[in-house]
Amino acid sequence: MRTHISRRSLMGASLAVAGTGVLAACSKEGSGGGSHSGHSGGGGQGGAGKDAQGFVTPDGPEVKAAEAKRGSGPERKVKLTAIATPLDLGGGRTVRSWAYGDQLPGQEVRVTAGDTLALTLANNLPQATSLHWHGLALRNDMDGVPGLTQQPIKPGASFDYRFSVAHPGTYWFHPHSGVQQDRGLYAPLIVEDPKEPLKYDKEWVIVLDDWVDGVDGSTPDAVLTELRKGMTGGGHEGHGGMAPMSLGADETPDPKKGPSRMMMGAKSDLLGGDAGDVAYPHYLINGRTPEAPTSFAARPGDRIRLRIINAGGDTAFRVALGGHEMTVTHTDGFPVQHAPTDALLLGMGERYDVLVTAKSGVFPFTAVAEGKKAAALAVLRTGSGAVPSAAVRPKELERRLLTADKLRAHASVALPDRKPDRTVKIKLSGGMAKYDWGFDGRAYSPNPSHEVRSGERVRLVFSNPTEMWHPLHLHGHTFGLANVAGGPRKDTAVILPNGTLSVDFDADNPGLWMIHCHNVYHAEAGMMTVLGYRK
Repeated sequence: MRTHISRRSLMGASLAVAGTGVLAACSKEGSGGGSHSGHSGGGGQGGAGKDAQGFVTPDGPEVKAAEAKRGSGPERKVKLTAIATPLDLGGGRTVRSWAYGDQLPGQEVRVTAGDTLALTLANNLPQATSLHWHGLALRNDMDGVPGLTQQPIKPGASFDYRFSVAHPGTYWFHPHSGVQQDRGLYAPLIVEDPKEPLKYDKEWVIVLDDWVDGVDGSTPDAVLTELRKGMTGGGHEGHGGMAPMSLGADETPDPKKGPSRMMMGAKSDLLGGDAGDVAYPHYLINGRTPEAPTSFAARPGDRIRLRIINAGGDTAFRVALGGHEMTVTHTDGFPVQHAPTDALLLGMGERYDVLVTAKSGVFPFTAVAEGKKAAALAVLRTGSGAVPSAAVRPKELERRLLTADKLRAHASVALPDRKPDRTVKIKLSGGMAKYDWGFDGRAYSPNPSHEVRSGERVRLVFSNPTEMWHPLHLHGHTFGLANVAGGPRKDTAVILPNGTLSVDFDADNPGLWMIHCHNVYHAEAGMMTVLGYRK
């Protein structure tokens, strides 16, 4: 019999390189491929420009028709409030940040596939905000991208999100406004399968994060300001991402306030070189530092489903459970043919579900901040024993690391064999010198830059001549890794430096959809673009 554990009792909550797929989704070839220049126009309900004429708008009849096909099941009502609040990270560390309610991560939302989720977000923050449902194929006007699919939710206002939840899996939600995601504004969304084929006794939802907000005066806005100066120290003018957020009186970014957070010399062979941009003071699992880890209780022999989410802003995590083998069952919400492994690597925004059979004792679940010489920690306890040290590094971290090229989609979700009707080529651009990240040499605009038509099989071919790895995320769809037969279904995958990434998806969800790097600072600097459906 399966037992669902409350958020608080399972560490306080739940949890986008192709994780395991960090190496899989990207072949280390030349940059290969130029840019696919579609229309650079915009137009949509949320504020895209005049050139979006001829594209499906987020509130258009095509969007409503697609939603009607998904059906309308039982309504699950949820009320959520975004507030400024103190957060206890454990070990006597309390920071002031922004969060959903007073919890880190925010309260888990759990529904069943086929349900209609009706969630009202009240904004009690000093900034406008939004809410994006990471990984869900949902109606376009509920996707939560200000200036594209909706208007920003102003301070003191609220927004009603209402949509059918079609696919079971492990998902999460966060703002798509500035660098707000790198505060405490995130929470897991678990969509249960009414015909769940897995058998397990308990479920442990694990949310990984890198943390800077409120530590020695730091804020994500100040970090972005520092990064924008670039490696040369000269101010890089212009805002390539969303329009600058208006800040509250106590939220003025000041790069001189607190220590420098620019990371120098963080290297990882798994990530192809530079590991990240930001030197975070803390790395968390379910909102706790490794000095005061959260603990999950089970019995020896219990079969436990771990749902692992990387909610970090700039960090890939390599994870392992000491003394245990993991069996991968899902990636990014979709089932795969079961595959055993000792360790996984998750880029920002990625999720993996695994099964483990608990042994007797006390075991560390360690999440190494890849290339950053630090780690987060949680504890699985099935018997007596001391809590592992924060410095513990299970030997499983250095054993088998499963990559997405070794995973195969489960037959129930594998993309049918089909030649692409359209190939869209996108070249990553920019670098640390000016911090001018973008696609095809351009910073973000809400105008559709790449067009598709409903019913097409679309191949996205990304090339990365930059010196940094990037976890690429497609809104509103899942794709299959095109460089492996029967590749797993994902919505976020990494491309390594000097690598290429090819993915296929079926254009079956009309609207205006973001494609972006899920490094929150790269995205806000301009590494975002819009894919639009032609009418």
